[in-house]
Order: sequence, then C-alpha cells, then structure tokens
Amino acid sequence: MATPMEGNSSLAVLIDADNANPAIIEGLLAEIARLGVASVKRIYGDWTTPNLGQWKQTLLEHSIQPIQQFRYTTGKNATDSAMIIDAMDLLYMGHFAGFCLISSDSDFTRLASRIRESGRSVYGFGEKKTPRPFVSACDRFIYTEVFAKKTEGEQGPILKQKSDKELRGDTALINHLRSAIDAASDDTGWAHLGPVGSFMSKTANDFDPRNYGYAKLSGLLNAIGLFETDRRGNMIFVREKQKSAKGKGTSS
Repeated sequence: MATPMEGNSSLAVLIDADNANPAIIEGLLAEIARLGVASVKRIYGDWTTPNLGQWKQTLLEHSIQPIQQFRYTTGKNATDSAMIIDAMDLLYMGHFAGFCLISSDSDFTRLASRIRESGRSVYGFGEKKTPRPFVSACDRFIYTEVFAKKTEGEQGPILKQKSDKELRGDTALINHLRSAIDAASDDTGWAHLGPVGSFMSKTANDFDPRNYGYAKLSGLLNAIGLFETDRRGNMIFVREKQKSAKGKGTSS
C-alpha cells in the first residue's frame, strides 16, 4: 500500500468540481506530489453551467482533464455518480497504488471504503464541513483550508495560528500528543518526532499541524508549551516537560 513520501506511487486524482475551490489547486497538487505521482488528474462537473467557469483556466495550467456530466434532473447529483463509476473503472485497471478524492461530499464514503478494501490507499481532501463518515473512510484526510490563501495574491495559510492557551485548552489534542509520545518514547521519556507524527496520523487520520496554523509538528509542540524538543543532528526528539522535571534522562 502506498505511504506518504514514497514519491513514486501512481495515483489517480479525482476532483468533484461542485465541492472544491480552484484557489486550492496549487497547494493541493503540491501535497499530492509528496504522496506519489498523479498519473491521472480528472475533474467532474457540468461545464455548461456558469458556476464552474472559474475552473477553466486552472485546468489548462495544471493539465487536469475535465469530465462533462449533464444534470439530468434537479436535486440529483449525476456528477457524483460519474466520478464513482470512473473510480471503479480505474480501480479494476490495477495500475494505481492509491486514489486522491477531492470533495466535501459524504456520497463518496462507500467509494473510499471500497477502494481501501482492494488494498489501495485513499487520500481524501475536503473542507472542514466534510461529514465525519467520509473523513473516517479515508486512510488520511487533509482539510483544504490549509491550502487556501488569505486574500488573492497573498501568500500563507488561511488558518490563523492558535495561541498556547487555545492549544492547551484542546484536551483531545493534548491527550493525543501525550499518547503518541508515550508510544514512541524510550526509557528516558524522549521520543523521535518521526514515529510520533506517524502515530498521530494512524490514530487520527485528519491530524495535521497546519489545522492549528503551524507548518510542522515541532512548531506545534513548541507553541503548546507542555513539551520540550531536542535537536540531535538531523533528528528531533520530544518529551513532556513534566517528565524532564522528574529526572528521566537529560538532553544531549
């Protein structure tokens, strides 16, 4: 199964144009490039409608193939059906290690589960409003707000950095971090940051330090103030400050 940072796994990228914003495309494709190679890039919608006009230049710039799907009747989303059928056809071809599903629509929950049952990875991308069942059905889910820009032409994430007080008040986050550090730590209480991040992603597939306004996990940990980090060459280690106060090991 494909894993992040392999960089050479073939991926099928399928975008629901009705539930995605063209402003995220550069950050989205950069993120997908970290996961593998986007061998197929398709976007689905009724391109005869004016609301999808903003996508057209983006498609040309990034070589994304538009798939036309007319709306047969009001209230029924034929686009979703077309995307699901294409995904299953691509799955049966057997050429792809994983699929990237870009949508905030829960209609793709069963599709994500079916692809995973076939041994392929599923990376979901959608807004924070995405229903939990679809998020949980993916191997990893990334909220697209981390790719959006504050204003047109302005660089940087749209999500504001949370303060140390806000972060420490997030009980679920703190408990999750403590569990990850405890699972990856040695007898001194120090844990290599890499396994800590892996544990976080495996136990909460939508965890991402960018959701809190921090580019990296180390920055998030330092901002919280309850943990200390120690850089040893190219590696970073972390432990709870309380543990260091008890004399469990020393920083090298």
